[in-house]
Amino acid sequence: MTNSSIHGNSNGYNKRIPSTRPLEFRNRSSEFKMNKSVAKKMKQRSAGKSDIELGKRIRLRRVEQRVSQAELGEQLGVSFQQVQKYEKGVNRVGAARLQQIATALDVPVTFFYDGDNKAREVESLLFLDSAFSLRLLRAYSRIKDQGVQRQLVTLMESIAAAED
Repeated sequence: MTNSSIHGNSNGYNKRIPSTRPLEFRNRSSEFKMNKSVAKKMKQRSAGKSDIELGKRIRLRRVEQRVSQAELGEQLGVSFQQVQKYEKGVNRVGAARLQQIATALDVPVTFFYDGDNKAREVESLLFLDSAFSLRLLRAYSRIKDQGVQRQLVTLMESIAAAED
């Protein structure tokens, strides 16, 4: 066997050209690549509790406005699956995207945050996730007589107290 057949090169030269860099710097580039990928994984942050709450508020307003996920996604230039991920808190919502969502849903950006200690009020509205709750709220809002509204609230409160 000739030297060229061992190395698989017809001109007889070795395919690997020895590095002229000092030994201590030879593997730095692969180390850097590895460290860069490790750093990237470390920087990635999963959605937290605040992202989930933000998503619930987005969903609350979207359903209140009777806008489908597909319609909102179209207005934002994203798929309905992306809107689902925002609403579930799987994907984080950036500041610019939140501004787009607020504009599309006709609310100020502050609607999505607990700015004035209205957390309890917002939490009580988050039950609107179900279709039945929305039907109940819409029917109540159509009642024009405030006396009837008060009686209905009193009735519901007494039923709820009996459940406790």
